[in-house]
Amino acid sequence: MSSGRASGTGSHALQIAVLEDDVELRDAVLLPALRDYGFAVTGAGLAAELYRHMISHQFDIVVLDMGLPDEDGLSVARYLRSASTHIGLIMLTGSREKNDRIRALQESVDAFLSKPVDVDVLAATLHSLARRLQAPAPSSAGRAMSHAGWHLEADGWRLIAPNDSIVALTAPEQCVLTTLMARMGEPVSRETLIEALTDDIYDFDPHRLEMMIHRLRRKAREQTGEPLPLLTARGTGYLFAAGESIA
Repeated sequence: MSSGRASGTGSHALQIAVLEDDVELRDAVLLPALRDYGFAVTGAGLAAELYRHMISHQFDIVVLDMGLPDEDGLSVARYLRSASTHIGLIMLTGSREKNDRIRALQESVDAFLSKPVDVDVLAATLHSLARRLQAPAPSSAGRAMSHAGWHLEADGWRLIAPNDSIVALTAPEQCVLTTLMARMGEPVSRETLIEALTDDIYDFDPHRLEMMIHRLRRKAREQTGEPLPLLTARGTGYLFAAGESIA
């Protein structure tokens, strides 16, 4: 998406470090993709580089490769866990060996993902881990609200289904859902949604909005098992149906 209103990360964005020695994978794929999901991301190619970043920067979660040039990924995980019990650790590896997974989990790694990693899955895993690390014990009212229906968390970057499944949102998806859910149950015109997405409405192809809505519905169903109550309002635009069950 070109310079539009939906881009950028907020001041409360999750701080993520990505320790990956494959420069193209790290800098051309993982970092820009995770930034589009609203994370504040710092990349490192060596364990020593990550440690230098940690002197002046506090990370919420570290995504690290199993195989590194200067230090074994499990050794890095062991050090990070000894330094902080609050930091989240996600291990990436191209290995299919079951023993590698067992060793990683023994080092208190929170999640283990195989390469090539699906960025949608990685983003959802980051949000899921962040919820576990940050969530205070909810009140009874908070628990009731969390199971009342679809809702947004983390400044709108995280969509929560009624079954508590998580959908990580890109910047355009966050913008569209925030706009629709602010007027829950009321139709929002296509023009209004486009104005929220971009500063140049005349350079925005309306078909992009239709494709975005289609992808968002499909992604939500695939990742949560539930249909997203994002409906088409004929002749108007779209609406988010509050508290309705969609077959």
